[in-house]
Amino acid sequence: MTVLVSVGLPTGMEGLTFPIPFSDPSTLLRIAKHAEALGYHSVWGNDHMTTQNYVRSEFHTPPRFWEPLITYAWLAAQTTTLRFGTGILVLPMRRDIVVTAKQIATLDHMSGGRLEIGVGVGAYREEFNALWPDAKVHRGEMVEEGVRALRELFNEREASFQGKYYHFRDVEFFPKPLQPDLPLYFGGNSVQHLQRVARWGNGWIPAGMPAGQLGNMVSMLRDYTAAEGRDPDTIAIAPQFVAYVARTDEEAIAKYQQSQMHKHLMSLRSSTLKGQSATGMEDINLVGSVETVVAKMHRLIAAGVTHFLGLYFAASSPDELCEQMQIFAEQVIPEL
Repeated sequence: MTVLVSVGLPTGMEGLTFPIPFSDPSTLLRIAKHAEALGYHSVWGNDHMTTQNYVRSEFHTPPRFWEPLITYAWLAAQTTTLRFGTGILVLPMRRDIVVTAKQIATLDHMSGGRLEIGVGVGAYREEFNALWPDAKVHRGEMVEEGVRALRELFNEREASFQGKYYHFRDVEFFPKPLQPDLPLYFGGNSVQHLQRVARWGNGWIPAGMPAGQLGNMVSMLRDYTAAEGRDPDTIAIAPQFVAYVARTDEEAIAKYQQSQMHKHLMSLRSSTLKGQSATGMEDINLVGSVETVVAKMHRLIAAGVTHFLGLYFAASSPDELCEQMQIFAEQVIPEL
């Protein structure tokens, strides 16, 4: 089995996982071209609209959050084989689903069919509240409904949808995406997301999950998928991890603990990574020597991983990030 490996693109990570400044447009292009040259499958950017409270309290200068779909249009024009994914696109912050679908379909054509879409609720409820302060919604249900609406627009000549959060009538939506089955992933660690993937998804993007827990949830997902009459082998298991490779485990752990990435993961203890405090982040993530990281990845592959999606390297500068990408591509991936 070929296991895919891709790189996280810092479209919305200044102040969260990287220092400020970090993500200049030239840096994003450098990372994308470097990823393509090193043979990575894709790059995956995330989706933020406003600064998180803890980032505001730490940095005097606001971070720059680049909208991922527009960023990808620019990057796709300057690459040839690299694929582009959203890890994740926060559907609850994008209230007009027809416009979102039009952007996705257009970008799929303009990139030559190199687009993949991960969707989710977003790690920080405060962001949604800032954009829609009076809205009373269940964000998980909203994401589920949004994917159903996207499927309707992508598959039907004349699309209509009546839901709790999204509704439209008699929309002749063309062009459809260039890819006949544009990959749609659900991001999130909850059992409810497994059920959504089984019904409507092409893949599942959990975050920072230990191998044992991941294996148990993959088994659940396979059962749910089979119960929906779908082939479980067609579902991508695509977790996101933090990575840092050094000569020794001790050196890698020290570098990771000094990084902004470490602070970010601590901030997620009450949301995305809730319930995982018993296991050290250094143990869960791909942090260590080449030998240690390879061994961790083999355990994760045995648990069902098919794609190490959007690896976020715990780097403190673009130079260090590109160096880590190269070490990983040349020393780790060949051992898989």
